[in-house]
Amino acid sequence: MSDTKTKSATPPERKKKFTTPSGIPIDRLYTEENLANWDPKSVLSYPGEFPFTRGIYPTMYRGRFWTMRQYAGFGTAVESNQRYRYLLSKGQAGLSVAFDLPTQIGMDSDHALALGEVGKVGVAIDSLEDMETLFDGIPLEKVSTSMTINATAAILLCLYVAVAKRQGASLQKLSGTVQNDILKEYIARGTYIYPVRPAMRIVTDIFSWCRDHLPKWNTISISGYHIREAGSTAVQEVAFTLADGVAYVQAALDAGLRVDDFAPQLSFFFNAHNDLLEEIAKYRAARRLWAKIMVERFAAKDARSLMLRFHAQTAGSSLTAQQPENNIVRVAVQALAAVLGGCQSLHTNSLDEALALPTKDAALIALRTQQILANETGIANTVDPVAGSYAIESLTNEIETGAVKYLEKIDAMGGMLRAIEAGFVQSEIQKAAYEFQRAIEKKEQIVVGVNDFIAQEDRAIPILRIDAEIERSQIARLNALRAKRDSARAQSALAELQRRASTSENLLPAILAAVEANATIGEISDALRRVFGEYQESVII
Repeated sequence: MSDTKTKSATPPERKKKFTTPSGIPIDRLYTEENLANWDPKSVLSYPGEFPFTRGIYPTMYRGRFWTMRQYAGFGTAVESNQRYRYLLSKGQAGLSVAFDLPTQIGMDSDHALALGEVGKVGVAIDSLEDMETLFDGIPLEKVSTSMTINATAAILLCLYVAVAKRQGASLQKLSGTVQNDILKEYIARGTYIYPVRPAMRIVTDIFSWCRDHLPKWNTISISGYHIREAGSTAVQEVAFTLADGVAYVQAALDAGLRVDDFAPQLSFFFNAHNDLLEEIAKYRAARRLWAKIMVERFAAKDARSLMLRFHAQTAGSSLTAQQPENNIVRVAVQALAAVLGGCQSLHTNSLDEALALPTKDAALIALRTQQILANETGIANTVDPVAGSYAIESLTNEIETGAVKYLEKIDAMGGMLRAIEAGFVQSEIQKAAYEFQRAIEKKEQIVVGVNDFIAQEDRAIPILRIDAEIERSQIARLNALRAKRDSARAQSALAELQRRASTSENLLPAILAAVEANATIGEISDALRRVFGEYQESVII
């Protein structure tokens, strides 16, 4: 027998090539060689210190857990108020309001185009009366509220402020976020109203007004979530979200604001998707890259201006109508990625959301998922436990590099507004979505219960159904409001808003006066439409 030692052949692997969903190659083994010339002092530092790769606070979840902010809203304000109280009673720490489509696009519930949509994908809000009902019995000084609203963000924010004033709350103490990210509507979602440039003027008016009146309010949640839902890769999600952020900062500077006066109140909103390692790395790369952008491009001095604070939501597009109980597992893994990535607040989707709005029981399971992660897994007991992992740090570098390449392309085109108007961003997302769908069809990407491991029989689960009577009752309340309000006061407030829109004056004082005069969302939006016009989408081929 020979004493010669021979090197055993590498055993066969499942695939010829392993990649993340963004197409980043995955090595069989990561070692220190993957991090050649990698300086942890400069690219990692410590939590709470530039460039914030390891988190924006020194103690992170050892100080307090992330905010468990379940997104909810359906039917009328009465039904949604009941759901909010239920979730708060079960340990939810903050509110997150979903509005129906008519509310999102500035139409009252009795508009012809609102037919069949009232209360369906969120709560129907037409007036201050509805907003008061929505938050009845909820002290706004003590609860942080996020509102997912964009084209009509200024109106909903003023409605919220008006309710707080009626409660006797101090505006200095109000905390929360208004999404107010109109650029991603043109890119990925479609609930826009006005052309891009007047829409950006409304965004910066909110920045300016909140600086003076709502110091604790996050004036925008720059959203990569919907970009990812439209089919982008993780790299594109980071790049296009930060490019939107750059556009908002520049617009605010052009409007005469100083960067450190508004940048501390910027926040972000990211998707939590299925690939655990890539998602963790994505958040770390985004945080590091934003800190560099704010220093190098905008010369921000306040440390708070450099911090990418973000909310995460688990990936709605990953949920399946087939075998919906599998969605509980998907959501748990996605939430784990968001927490290990250092989110400030989190929404976990419900198992039934591929079929309908969540039932009360499904919403409770989603909330309990977060509570289990926080209290039973130990992942919140040390800050950034993944730091120094060869795989995580390598992926963080790869995602940052890929995002920078996109940012350079967008800069070369003249910035994000021009890139959107040219259809570049939309086209890139469409290509990525097509490639991902092709991978599913070819079974290169397995979706359990859809293209493999298919159940012979689907099991029915209870789903929430919105009664058609809700629309009729909402319209009846709207008509009653119009009949009893001081019409002359409402019309005068709308006329003043329309006058301001034709000037460079801040719109928020006039919008607040209009909502307090019981003008409706549709009437306020129409006053602005008469001055700004409506956006017509470009056809992308």
